[in-house]
Amino acid sequence: MSLYKPLVLGLLAITPLLLLGQPHLIPKEKVIFLTEEWKGDRDSYGRPMVPDEWLDRVSHVSVEEAWKTLKENGYNNQLETEWEILDPTRVMVGRAFTTTFLPKRPGLDDRMIALGNEAGYQGGTNQWPMSMLSQRDVIVADHYGKLREGAFLGDNLAQAIYTNSGTGAIINGHGRDMLGVKNIDGINVWTKAWHPSHSAERMLISINDITRVGEAICLPGDVVLASQAGVIFIPPHLMEKVLLGSEVVRLEDAFRQEQIAKGKYTSQQVYQSEWSTQINQEFYQWLKQNRTTIQAKHHVPFEIIDKMINTSSRDWKSWIK
Repeated sequence: MSLYKPLVLGLLAITPLLLLGQPHLIPKEKVIFLTEEWKGDRDSYGRPMVPDEWLDRVSHVSVEEAWKTLKENGYNNQLETEWEILDPTRVMVGRAFTTTFLPKRPGLDDRMIALGNEAGYQGGTNQWPMSMLSQRDVIVADHYGKLREGAFLGDNLAQAIYTNSGTGAIINGHGRDMLGVKNIDGINVWTKAWHPSHSAERMLISINDITRVGEAICLPGDVVLASQAGVIFIPPHLMEKVLLGSEVVRLEDAFRQEQIAKGKYTSQQVYQSEWSTQINQEFYQWLKQNRTTIQAKHHVPFEIIDKMINTSSRDWKSWIK
């Protein structure tokens, strides 16, 4: 018998019990299985919990830089573009808390709601995941691109989301009460449309499970990076690569642009894949002389700047264990 067969049979045996106890919230063990590449801390739902420091740092990473690193590591389906953004001037970052809806099927929807009520869920089904949010979560809701008659939030529920998370929402569907939501100081929302219609003809199918947002896949605990450039879901185990890749390139580009602006070097000279010995030496001298200013202006931690200075290296991939 295959070594995997007893495990599969065991999971099949307990799945109905798990579903009856928690009809929408995916068991912690399944979340851990889905995100097993992550070896760090997790929350009570099993979601990866990247450090707050990483969330602070990734807010200065561009979607393009993150996309490049994910593509280099084989993750080709993490980006979704073409959004209606409540405040396009701001970036939103947080840990994904996922929820998925499907078109309504009478009978099944009634049974799922009844099971949810028995498990303690109250209010409309779109409110259930909102009540589970913690600070720095971003609720990621798949409404299968529904652009009317299926609003995930209005101004009241948007206030609940912001109170619980301090961030906002990503909605593969539509929201309502745009001006009311906009009046909530601090919140931001990426949605496919705004429409005045209420929720109808859709049913909640899962909370804290795999979900799809257009062309992207999002797992619980993925790091959400949302800007005008799009929404990208960063697998937690790749966060260090995304951060270092962005921060080293950020410093290289700052140095390049400064030298070009001064007329000291041409773009051809500083955009060589391998710098000359002279340019290389001047780069590390520039880091030493402007260390504090560089940190403040370009939002690169001192430890990364010092690592580059002390090793005389920009090979950030060799720094990762």
